[in-house]
Amino acid sequence: MMTSINMKQLFFLIFSTLTCCTLPAQAQETATGTVFLDENNNGRMDPSEEGIPEVSVSNGREVVLTDDEGRYSLDIGKMEGNIFVIKPSGYRLPTDEQNHPKFYYLHKPEGSPELNYDGVEPTGPLPESVNFPLLKGEKDNQFSVLLFGDPQPYTKKEVEYFDRDIVAELQDVTSYDFGITLGDLVGRDMDLYPLYSKSVAKIGIPWFNVYGNNDINLDAETDRHADETFEATFGPATYSFNHGKAHFIILDDMIYPTEDDARMHYTLTRDQLLFVKNDLEHVSKDRLVVLAFHVPLFGSFKENSRRQLFSLLKDYSHTLSLSGHTHTQQIHFFGPEQGWQRITPHMHYNVGASGGSWWSGILGEDGIPPALMADGTPNGYAMLNVDGNTFTIDYKVAGKPADFKMSIWGPDVVAQNSWPTPQFYVNYFLGSEYTTVEYKLQDHEQWRPMSKVSERDPHAIELQYEWDNSKTLPKGKRPANPEKSTHLWKTWVPNDLSLGEYTVEIRVTDMFGRTFTDEFNYEVVEPK
Repeated sequence: MMTSINMKQLFFLIFSTLTCCTLPAQAQETATGTVFLDENNNGRMDPSEEGIPEVSVSNGREVVLTDDEGRYSLDIGKMEGNIFVIKPSGYRLPTDEQNHPKFYYLHKPEGSPELNYDGVEPTGPLPESVNFPLLKGEKDNQFSVLLFGDPQPYTKKEVEYFDRDIVAELQDVTSYDFGITLGDLVGRDMDLYPLYSKSVAKIGIPWFNVYGNNDINLDAETDRHADETFEATFGPATYSFNHGKAHFIILDDMIYPTEDDARMHYTLTRDQLLFVKNDLEHVSKDRLVVLAFHVPLFGSFKENSRRQLFSLLKDYSHTLSLSGHTHTQQIHFFGPEQGWQRITPHMHYNVGASGGSWWSGILGEDGIPPALMADGTPNGYAMLNVDGNTFTIDYKVAGKPADFKMSIWGPDVVAQNSWPTPQFYVNYFLGSEYTTVEYKLQDHEQWRPMSKVSERDPHAIELQYEWDNSKTLPKGKRPANPEKSTHLWKTWVPNDLSLGEYTVEIRVTDMFGRTFTDEFNYEVVEPK
């Protein structure tokens, strides 16, 4: 008779044998390689070229440092995965002909699943060595970054609008180190990626891209495969890099499809939070940490996920987060009530869309729609200006001079001493709770404060009425319905004055202590 101990031994032997036989299909694959200085920029590690020590390399979860010879070893996954180098300051990334930075290896042995839009071609077995070339760069702690909110063209014609309205005035610029588009590169038609990329490439600088909800493969059966076309074109949707004394973290903050009835969740996954944690372990606490994602941290973003992210940033006194998605421009400050664990609030800049309100409005003389956003912000692009671990931001309206910082709306004529008194409005496009807007009559000494209000911009209302009151259908798209603006001020128009023309001076002091001025002109007339 077989004893109980022998039965256990037999079971263990059978289980071990089965496990051994199935192990190769389940085992982690390990990527090894070298991060090296590519002296001749040929993309290959030549015998004379040396590895770079203490460079971070990641699989999107774990982060390891290269050894003294620039070598690394990192698990890449059981079936497929991505691996990328985290560029250190003082180096540049190679780019392709469209200025897409090349910092990653996509490991998809069997390629992407069959989808409506092309994904990654089969990569085959993991190479014996996955090397990452870096180029020597300048250690400049002062630099500027171009920021595009959602271009989101739905057609080739709208790509042309983007090219003529936004890209044309930036072609061959030399004052920016790189650019970032904050998602929704196109409007669901990923066949437009090549046209979008060809346009942006004219700017002539490395360009990073964030994954947006209109960049999703909507026919994907799992979230893991929802970004296949984006990955095939631009690389991983989650990654990071250093530049000067700043560390940039790019995150995919959407889950699609979901396991519940929600169409989409706006949040970060456990792997992404693990990546941020492991990534920051190699980032000095005195660095500026800039996070970029598509969906903003306010609104529909999962509160628990935001609090976990903020917990990982609690030791960093210099932070900024960036987003797109809303097609408005907003600046939010997060404090303890929202999970921020420092005395100084965390600033989140929701960047206005380069495509404005989806390229809408009556076409102008140049054949381009005004695309005014629902909060009264004209379409354009932003600039992040970094100086060490501090920053300022600017916003440039497409087709306007650089000093066009605000729009002013008010009556051309007012009746003397009339009631109710008319009002005029100032929409300072980068306004926030830390902005002061003042006015005074020209040649008078006393500045008076304007009141910050949560209202719809009258100019946006005018454009909508112009469309809706037209007797024939205008050419173009109907403008977006106006929404309450977070950067609007108003006051009464002085009308207790002698008859005549007057100029009101406007003075804006922004959150960075900078001052901008403009004027509002009107005439006081005799009542009729």
